[in-house]
Amino acid sequence: MAAGSFRSRELDHASDVPAIDPPVRNAYGAAMTWRLLLPVLALLCGGIAVRGETGTSFAAFLDGLRADAQRQGIAATTFAEAFAGLTPDPNVLAARRHAPEYGKPFGPYIASLASASRIGVGVRKSAQWNATLRAVEQKYGVDSSILLSIWGVESSFGESESRWDVFRSLATLAAARFQHPLFRDELLAALQILQQGRIPRRAFLGSYAGAMGQPQFLPSSYLKYAVDFDGDGAADIWNSVPDVLASIANYLRQSGWQPKLQWGFEVTVPRSFDYRASRGTFVQWTARGLRRADGATLPAVGNAILFFPSGATGPAFLVTDNFVVLKKFNNSDAYALAVAALADRLRGLPAFRGRWPADDFQLTRSTRIALQHRLAALGYKIADFDGHFDFDLRDAVRDQQRRYGMIPDGYPGRTFLDRVGVQVRTP
Repeated sequence: MAAGSFRSRELDHASDVPAIDPPVRNAYGAAMTWRLLLPVLALLCGGIAVRGETGTSFAAFLDGLRADAQRQGIAATTFAEAFAGLTPDPNVLAARRHAPEYGKPFGPYIASLASASRIGVGVRKSAQWNATLRAVEQKYGVDSSILLSIWGVESSFGESESRWDVFRSLATLAAARFQHPLFRDELLAALQILQQGRIPRRAFLGSYAGAMGQPQFLPSSYLKYAVDFDGDGAADIWNSVPDVLASIANYLRQSGWQPKLQWGFEVTVPRSFDYRASRGTFVQWTARGLRRADGATLPAVGNAILFFPSGATGPAFLVTDNFVVLKKFNNSDAYALAVAALADRLRGLPAFRGRWPADDFQLTRSTRIALQHRLAALGYKIADFDGHFDFDLRDAVRDQQRRYGMIPDGYPGRTFLDRVGVQVRTP
């Protein structure tokens, strides 16, 4: 979730915050300013008794954050400007439980993001911004269709409104210790952006989880990857299309994107296939009988992972390292495959041919976490326990499926969960 790609239809209006004097840069002056503003901050925040999921009061959370911000060089005036009158937003905690990447069947999810209407708008945007797309692709080596797809998925090509107050959303999640310390760190990064004067306080608008602008960057991603491609002196991911496209490309390239490498392909699998195979070269996959679903030949060089999003009865894909890079933008197989599907359609390629199972079952985040803990207890090395699946985890599922006499396709369906002793949980 490096870029912080969160979408929600629930909107919240940010309040206009008056400007406060620039940060005090002298160390002694900064310390004095902090002391003078402590009573003011206490009045602003001390009366808030709303409690996060850990039971820690929001006021106490801000007290601790203030100390960390001071140690990182954040001026008292910046802190006061960011949190003046701010209270926790209960809608944020409700929205984060319904992230669309979790629990929704792959077929409807991909169809909703790679819809006919979005494809149509994408084709028009491709023509409108053709010169910019070519220039960005030449500099960063990222296919223009991928850039268009991410732009379209994240913000409907800039047409979606971001109305959640970034500081309020991040503070709500951080105080509740959701995915701690991610959102606390992002809150400190947002304070750095504000202190540096990159954007005014009133412009800090984003998703319910603090993802900002048309590419939906979390604050830390903005600091690392945002690009001033139009040359106006500011990396404006809210309003400048050249900056948006170049920032997405810069993010992907710095995350390991390989120019001229496709994300992957839909493939057909022969009946005699040994499902224990999950990785190999394209030459090996050809020898194993896999063929591209569109009839084209597999590449002569390169490596790929075999991926069954909904099990062996659903569509199959060979995905490359660039698919893994897409997951660094948003750590979700469903998201990466939807972006890939839309990019293919924008390139003029047909939709996926395989039929998604009518009873397709996808795990909620809480069930994913429970499965990660169960596999760890069985001796498998699990990178983290945040509900995100990587291909190593799917290989662990394959190994257990083989032990149970099941088809080892790496798909943790209901039958597998029952065999491994994991109960299906709600979000």
